[in-house]
This record gives sequence, structure tokens and C-alpha cells, in this order.
Amino acid sequence: MSDKAFKSVWDAIEDDPAQAANMKHRSALMMAVSEHIKAKGLNQTEAAKLFAVSQPRISDLMRGKIGLFSIDTLIAMLAAAGIGIDIRVRPTRVRTIKLPPRHATPKTAHRRVAA
Repeated sequence: MSDKAFKSVWDAIEDDPAQAANMKHRSALMMAVSEHIKAKGLNQTEAAKLFAVSQPRISDLMRGKIGLFSIDTLIAMLAAAGIGIDIRVRPTRVRTIKLPPRHATPKTAHRRVAA
């Protein structure tokens, strides 16, 4: 077992940082929709009508089936509920790593990558 620490469960599960970020955002949006349904005291049939989806779709959402929901779908659901979303764009921490030289490259290549 590894002693490596991760910032979130998605960083541990996903190999690709972009996919981990996507999962984090989808998870946050799903929780917002689910919390809205609970806060309003809606049953799944009422929630389905509000979001113009089927009741089984709401069941999938409430059970956390994240793979069945895109960011676009979740944003549309929040908009249907009258919930706004603020998006903040910021640079990630960047570090420089050394790559092994390519067979025809005289100098060691350097590449900037997002951490």
C-alpha cells in the first residue's frame, strides 16, 4: 500500500489530472443539485418534473452515479432550479520537469506541466 497523499479522492482514482478535475467539478455540481432537492423537500417525481427529466434519472443522481451525468447536464439542472453558478478560472501551480533527451536532440528537453 502506498503512503502517497492526495488532495482529493479524484486525484487518487484518476491518472489524468484533467479527468480528476472534471470529476471534482461534476461531483460538486451533483451535490448541489441533490442538496437542492433535499432542501426543497421534493420527492423524486417532483424533482423530475422540475428538471424535465425522468424519475429514474433523479434516482441515478441521488445515488451518486456520477458517470451518467455531464457537466452540461448538471449546469442545466441547476439553472432549471434557479440556482446560479460562478466559475473562477485560475492558473494551476506549474513545475518544470526534465525529460530524457530524444534520440536526435542534442540538449536535454524541458517541459512545463501543470501540477
